[in-house]
Amino acid sequence: MENPKVAIVVGSQNDLPFLEGAKEVFDKFAVPYTIEVMSAHRTLDKTVAFAESARSKGIKVIIACAGMAAHLPGVLAAKTTLPVIGVPLPTSEIKGIDALYSMVQMPSGVPVGTMAIGKSGVKNAAIYAIEILALEDNSLYEKLVDFKNSLK
Repeated sequence: MENPKVAIVVGSQNDLPFLEGAKEVFDKFAVPYTIEVMSAHRTLDKTVAFAESARSKGIKVIIACAGMAAHLPGVLAAKTTLPVIGVPLPTSEIKGIDALYSMVQMPSGVPVGTMAIGKSGVKNAAIYAIEILALEDNSLYEKLVDFKNSLK
């Protein structure tokens, strides 16, 4: 998309099917986003370069989805001042508990806001990103109020 405000980053092409809910949310709110595939382990240099340049490219929020060891959100958070929202994916034998622990146990000074495991976590990450963006965008704020009211 043109001029994305949110970057959704996954550690593997195999993780892409988990993103449908987030894409629906961003499309509903007309928020431009980009989807990137990079690994904290297999493409570390690419991951670091992305984190360091995201702000200058207009990105306001990063959603990082990863399974297993799930170092992706932490590496991104270590190399940017943007908010990073982590979503553990249930791709391991223990269904994402390992990923959850790696995201919520970040050291002081390197925060990763962490959502629930799996598809609901990905969708909530998108809604949370909308809430962050709506702090400075009144039009988006109005859409968010309407959305929250529709949940009643």
